[in-house]
Amino acid sequence: MSSGPDTASQNPAASPRFQLGWRDTFRILWPYVKRNFMNQVEGIWFIVAYLVVFQLLVLQLPIVYAGMIGAGILIVAVGLMFFMEGLRLGLMPLGEEIGSVLPKNSKMPVILVFAFLLGMGATFAEPAIAVLKAAGAGVKPESAPLLYSLLNDFSSQLVTAVGVGVGLAVMLGVLRFFFAWPLKYLAIPAVMLLLGMSFYFNQVPELQAVLGLAWDCGAVTTGPVTVPLVLALGIGVCRVVSSGSGGGGHSGFGIVTLASLFPILAVMLLAWFHYANNDYWGAENYRHTETVSQVVPTQTEAAPTLEKTLSPISKEEFGEYLRSGKMPDNVKIDFVGGEPSLENGKIKVNQPDVVIKKLYKRDFTFVAEDTWDSGSKLSEQLWQATKDALRAIIPLCLFLYIVLRMVLKQRLAPRNDVGIGVTFAFAGMSLFGLGIALGLTPLGAQLGSNVPVAFAEILPWGLDHVEGPLFPDWGKFAAIGFAFFLGYGATLAEPALNALGDTVERITVGAFRKKLLMQSVAIGVGFGIAAGIFKMAYNLPLFWMLMPPYVLVLVLTWFAPHSFVNFSWDSAGVTTGPITVPLVLAMGLGVGANVPGVSDGFGILALASVGPILTVLTVGLYTQHAQKANRNEEQSESQTLTEAEAH
Repeated sequence: MSSGPDTASQNPAASPRFQLGWRDTFRILWPYVKRNFMNQVEGIWFIVAYLVVFQLLVLQLPIVYAGMIGAGILIVAVGLMFFMEGLRLGLMPLGEEIGSVLPKNSKMPVILVFAFLLGMGATFAEPAIAVLKAAGAGVKPESAPLLYSLLNDFSSQLVTAVGVGVGLAVMLGVLRFFFAWPLKYLAIPAVMLLLGMSFYFNQVPELQAVLGLAWDCGAVTTGPVTVPLVLALGIGVCRVVSSGSGGGGHSGFGIVTLASLFPILAVMLLAWFHYANNDYWGAENYRHTETVSQVVPTQTEAAPTLEKTLSPISKEEFGEYLRSGKMPDNVKIDFVGGEPSLENGKIKVNQPDVVIKKLYKRDFTFVAEDTWDSGSKLSEQLWQATKDALRAIIPLCLFLYIVLRMVLKQRLAPRNDVGIGVTFAFAGMSLFGLGIALGLTPLGAQLGSNVPVAFAEILPWGLDHVEGPLFPDWGKFAAIGFAFFLGYGATLAEPALNALGDTVERITVGAFRKKLLMQSVAIGVGFGIAAGIFKMAYNLPLFWMLMPPYVLVLVLTWFAPHSFVNFSWDSAGVTTGPITVPLVLAMGLGVGANVPGVSDGFGILALASVGPILTVLTVGLYTQHAQKANRNEEQSESQTLTEAEAH
């Protein structure tokens, strides 16, 4: 009995053409996964290695909770891999589709409402927002009551204010694209208003403490979610409307600048509202509404325990001193009280109290015994990170999808991977939040708490002994130098800076080369973070640190060409990536908590943002002047040759 024709050959659709086992699938996907994972590692490794090496070799302090921090950093890399891939597959196609269709099919009011809601939703989805909400754990209410209330009692209001600020900025950015307004005519009045309000805030102690938080919020908003989505909308609008004096091909720039300025204004207004209503910690109308839990271990109560030492003088050493008069090794002798007098060219102290204390003898190890924080509850941190990701990603994606289908009546292209992208983005943000809590924030806070060892007597992170100034004469300058190279190296490691460099070199036709731009931005960020540490080391008001560079920036902006203004101001947004913000924020809070007289560690990100604007504008104007001089010289030589030939 002969069998009939093979069913699969007659109907190829009846069975798959081929099937892959899990090993074959792994072999195919592994190069892709490895490439994306290594892309994230390239953005992390320098800054993490620099922090670890500085603490081990310069401060000579062990890494506490090394196992937990290492696991957290690995989770951050994996989370960013999934998140960025999800952004590429899910959120970006939705944003680009809406950005290209919305200006054609909708009226201006609809476009503006969408722009506002997009700005708000993207802000809530920013990974750094979760770090900002948890930053209030180390602020002492008695030293900065209004700041404490904003970060703890009114943390949801704070995030909402930041979102409203970004939403208004995106609206104004869209209007700018439609009417071809030059960016300088919007940025200069906005900065002047912010500086004027900052001057008023600086006169009121309660409001003065909020300045650092407000200006730092401008840096937190320009992250990996907001920037691509608002740029996608802006590029779509620019394709539809005609270009004018706003810079033509350069008009796609600038929206990130507005998105970093308006949140500052929104937070200032929120702070002023609660101050005017006496509704903050310790004030007359204070109403406790919300609380924020401490996500990661911090160590801020250094002052009450400064008398701790690791090895007190033992009874045996005291007995040896009574018998022979020999002092124990490594001791410090203090004279308290007594009556000093000058006799025969010598200072003589009569009847002082002599206090002999044994100093801590450094027994250096690379890793402390505590490799994992026993108070860290992994399941609770994972659940909190998952809830934050759920609240951030899903509403934003639903909003974009509803606008695309219900308002614009558009369908996604066949075989679109938006569903997979949203899943990846959600999983990636959950892992990223967990990794931040376990790794980057403890590392940044630990190093920030330990940096003052260079110039002050503090209790190091996780240890039970006091460390005096490591460099008594120039310790503050050592800390400032550390901050400069931290900002410089971290900025060069930002993937977005490479993309900005390529774009700027292309649109300036080689006048502003990629390498020159990257170096300018990195040096600006380095000086900005160094200025932030300088501010805290000497306990200087933030306003007087911000005023000079911003006044100079405004002057340079007025004289600079529109194209240079656009990418110079946007370069500040590139520097505040998902790795830099949590680390610098945690480090600043750690330093601020351990330097006497400093109530908080905010303000470093604000100074890190103005630095690259100043350096890029300066270098850009110098480059333009040099090119103009060269052209004039060439024209003069050509004219001379022509006249010589004519004779």
